[in-house]
Amino acid sequence: MAKNEKRIQVTLACEECKRRNYITTKNKINDRERIEMSKYCQFERRHTVHKETR
Repeated sequence: MAKNEKRIQVTLACEECKRRNYITTKNKINDRERIEMSKYCQFERRHTVHKETR
């Protein structure tokens, strides 16, 4: 079965330490702008804002 071309992989980077911690998928048709999520950063040892990188 072929993968859906509408969903793309994106990398999330921590806004505090600037490290790329997470890889997730998003629907590029529904979510045109960059994703911003609150995720746990293992380097900062707390929840921080993670933004999509290119």
